[in-house]
This record gives sequence, C-alpha cells and structure tokens, in this order.
Amino acid sequence: MDKLREATLGQVLDGIIAKYPDTEAVVYVDRGYRLTYREFGNVVDDLAKGLMAMGVKKGEKVAIWSTNIPYWVALQFATAKIGAILLTVNTHYKKFEFSYLMEQSEAENLFIIDGFRDTDYISILYDLVPELKTQQRGYLRSEKFPHLKRVFFLGQEKHRGMYTIPELFSMSVMVGEGEYTERQESLDPHDVINMQYTSGTTGFPKGVMLTHYNIGNNGFWIGERQLFSEKDRVCLPVPLFHCFGCVLGVLAAISHGTTMVILESFDPVLVMSAVEQERCTALYGVPTMFISILEHKLFDKFDYRSLRTGIMAGSPCPIEVMKQVMDKMYMKDITICYGLTEGSPVTNQTSVDDDVHYRVETVGRPLPCIEVRVVDPETSSAPPPGLPGEVVCRGYNVMKGYYNMPEETEMAIDRDGWLHTGTLGSSTRKVT
Repeated sequence: MDKLREATLGQVLDGIIAKYPDTEAVVYVDRGYRLTYREFGNVVDDLAKGLMAMGVKKGEKVAIWSTNIPYWVALQFATAKIGAILLTVNTHYKKFEFSYLMEQSEAENLFIIDGFRDTDYISILYDLVPELKTQQRGYLRSEKFPHLKRVFFLGQEKHRGMYTIPELFSMSVMVGEGEYTERQESLDPHDVINMQYTSGTTGFPKGVMLTHYNIGNNGFWIGERQLFSEKDRVCLPVPLFHCFGCVLGVLAAISHGTTMVILESFDPVLVMSAVEQERCTALYGVPTMFISILEHKLFDKFDYRSLRTGIMAGSPCPIEVMKQVMDKMYMKDITICYGLTEGSPVTNQTSVDDDVHYRVETVGRPLPCIEVRVVDPETSSAPPPGLPGEVVCRGYNVMKGYYNMPEETEMAIDRDGWLHTGTLGSSTRKVT
C-alpha cells in the first residue's frame, strides 16, 4: 500500500544528506557553482540560523522576487527549517502586481535581486517603500506595506535599507544548535511553508497555502514516476517561483538524492550545453521550450544520449513534439504531468512504463493517495458518457486554503474535501 510521509522538508533534506553526503546536490554550469548534499545542507543551516538571528519567526512570510539564482533553493529549505513561509513572486510581475502581492500576503520579509529583463525591481521597491532610504535597518515602518520588517538583497552590492547575504550568513553564529534544534522540533508537517499566487479557479490572484505534507509528498511521488535515484541528474531551466520548478523539480530531485543542474533562466543553447556537459538524465520544460530546442540551428551539435526521462507540462503537450523528444533527444521515459497550484500541484502523471500512446496522448493516472473524478458541476455526480464535466480531486495534495480568503477557499474545497479545479474533462477520457 502506498504510504504518505509525515515529515517536514527539513527532515526530508537531512535524511538525504545522511544517505548521499558526497553526491552533488546543486550545479550551475555557467557559474562554476557546485555543492554536494553535505555542503548544500551547511548553506541551508547557516541561512536558517541567520534568519532566526534577524528575528524571523515561525509563520512569517519570506517573499523572494528572483530568478533561479543559487541561493533560491537554499532559501526554500532554510525557511522551511525554521517554519517560515516561502512566498514565491513571479519574476514577470510589474509594479502593480508586486504591490498587490505584498499587501494581500502581509509579507514580513523580502529577498530581491536587481531586476529581470526590462523590469527594475530595486526602483519599484524604492518607489513603493521610500522609507528604506531614510529609516534605520531593523526599524522599518512602511506606510504601503505595514507588515514589512526586513529586506535582503540577493547579492554582494549594498542598497540603502537592505541587508546583504554576507551579513545574513555572519548572523548565523548568533543562534546556537540547541535553539535551532528546538525551533525545528516545534514544527508540524501540516504547517504552511509555501505560498504561491495564482488566479486559480477565479480571475483574481489568491495566495495558495501549501504545507510540508502537501508538497513534500507530491514531490516524492513525481520523482517516483520518473524512477529518480541518486544517479540521476535533472536539468531545470523552468522558473523556481512556480510549482513546476520548486516542487516538480526541486522536491522531486531532493527527495531522491538526485542532482539538480539549474539554469537562471531558459536559453536553448545553455540547456543543450548543460545536458551535454553534465550528462543529464532528465530535462524539464513546457512544450514551447522543447520546441525551441528541437528547432534550434545548433540542435545537431549537442549530445543528448545521456537523457532518459523528464517532464513536459504547463500546457497541452503536442503529440508530435512528444514523439520528437523521445526519438531525437533520447527521452524514451519522458512523462506528462497535470494539475494546478491548489493541488500541490500534480494530480496526474504518466509513468515511464506506460505504453507510448498513453504517455503521449493522456495526462496519466492519479498519483498515489489522490482521487480524481469528473463530475457534473451542478449535481456533483458523474456526467453521462460523452458529456463534459468538471475535474475534481481529493487527497493529501489539496491546499490548506487561500490566504485571508475564507469565502474563496470554501468555494474551491467542498465539505467532502474535493478540490474543484474549474477544468473541464470528459467522462469518456480515462485519467485513472
């Protein structure tokens, strides 16, 4: 019988470090950045202690507005280890969207980079929080964001009113092992430790609250469907702010001792180069990413024979693209995932041992311990054969709710625990 793990993300990571201390955990090819699981664990612990020394309490939100830089994944586990809630911010957000997220989430902490593409994050932040330039660090009182206490810059440069990463690391010596252990022992696997904003089943962005139990188990089973082990190396060019990156990618990998080869942002040449140089066995991407790789003029210059599996998801996966990826990129065991953020996010996934037509033409079976049905939205009963209905799911993966939105939460999750996805399916299409 399939079992769910009652564990925090910190406990999952510590268990993997004990089993595979010298296996590479995180690799950035273009930066020459490599950490074994033991080294990665040390970075996580130092960041976690630094946050505690700064006064970050259990349940506080820690927003991160950044591309896939090396500290991103370490912060994902550092916040989880002290019971803080990692609030992921879309790198494509503009001023209005960022402002809404910070206000609605009541975020107490913010990690930020200088910007992405044509958006200057620093200028936006100073415009929204001019007090950063005039108030002493540690005593921030923002009129716009009254809950905001601390801002950290993810780099070496100094910006007025912001703490630097080196300063955060230096503060870690202020927290003893006893205090750190006590904090971790106070945590519960059902505590919320991740928030992501999504339009979900209605149009306005809502903060989806996810627990250790939600995303830890979801990540584990996603890795199982790909037969991940400590011998695998997964190339991740997908954004970490989205569940595709931080759950399907990071948690599927770490729960199996798999190496993560991470790119700061997607570039087809960098992806092809990383796969060849690092002998990656798995590659993730949305269909358009795979198409841009297959159609690139330099495609034939790279070696893909190390590839075995991976995930294509995020939007409908064209059958012909799937077949080309399996043939030309040697990804015979590629899988498709289906779900939504409120579902942690994956409800269905194909398996590497499914017949080819199932893997390229369906979204697979529900993951273990998740129920999936197609129902008539009006009656909640199964629609007659051939007629569409709403896809609903129930299980460990269902979110805790929307942050500060009880009515919207009640609309999304019914009294029997079914999450209503708002997605249409057909009673004649097999998803189990």
